[in-house]
Amino acid sequence: VQLQASGGGLVTAGGSLTLSCAASGRTISNNGMGWFRQAPGKEREFVAGISWSSTTYFTDSLKGRFTISRDNAKNTVYLQMNSLKPEDTAVYYCAASRNPYSSRDPTGYNYWGQGTLVTVSS
Repeated sequence: VQLQASGGGLVTAGGSLTLSCAASGRTISNNGMGWFRQAPGKEREFVAGISWSSTTYFTDSLKGRFTISRDNAKNTVYLQMNSLKPEDTAVYYCAASRNPYSSRDPTGYNYWGQGTLVTVSS
């Protein structure tokens, strides 16, 4: 599976962005998917996950501002980010698991996209 993340960019605080993660090589409809982010000087952290059945999981601090969804017909997973804050600035990575369920642990994923940079200015 190859994953291509896109949609990052520069946005002012309070704005919104939607990230896309397009998969190729095989269908991801039966795979758990996740989004992670890594800010400069910090460890990679879990943002959101979605299972094969579209059950969603979020880091508690982001719940209510971020939404994860999947479109199996397009083999794509999305991360809708609202009310963005400067502390959301990071490189955002999508990942696919061989398992049908997502995980908060990055070791639970087998395939990673290249990352897309989100910069939120104050």
